[in-house]
Amino acid sequence: MRAPTSAPRRIIVAISGASGAVYGVRLLQALRELGGIETHLVVSDPGWHNLRHELGLERAGLQALAHAVHDVRDVGASIASGSFLCSAMVVAPCSMRTLAAVAHGLADNLITRAADVMLKERRRLVLMVRESPLSLIHLRNMVSVTEAGAIVCPPLPAFYQRPQTVDDIVDHSVARVLDLLELPHDLAARWSGLDHALR
Repeated sequence: MRAPTSAPRRIIVAISGASGAVYGVRLLQALRELGGIETHLVVSDPGWHNLRHELGLERAGLQALAHAVHDVRDVGASIASGSFLCSAMVVAPCSMRTLAAVAHGLADNLITRAADVMLKERRRLVLMVRESPLSLIHLRNMVSVTEAGAIVCPPLPAFYQRPQTVDDIVDHSVARVLDLLELPHDLAARWSGLDHALR
């Protein structure tokens, strides 16, 4: 009988076409720093455009942060199957188009197919939805994915921590995602009460 092996924890990170590509990049960096986690990356075509436009980041620079990179059109990739064991998936950022496709079970590319797999297998799916203002269609789609088991986690700044830089604001949102994944981090201080904060 073979002895059990301790495989690394697998997490899928997807970057779709909404503004806020920095959230996906910072999440990949944080997961790499933690160690013991195997990351699988998939980026939509608009996501690649935003990585270049918002961060000046080319494919090679991003791909170096992940253990495996999958083409968004490859619906036959490993992460498209429920038999591929992984603990969580985060779409960071999640466009309204991707949200709508997940809400309606379209599975029309690898991001939405992998997300559909997470829902059907009852695994953690976190969607960092990024849009403002929100239409009734957006809100209804958020309700649909929440009812299906996903967690809608918009990257909203928290000013009670008195952020000094854009990086502080990004780290706070990524820290909330790491909490949802039950992973340790020191990206943001934890709230210890107003009395303590005023000292």
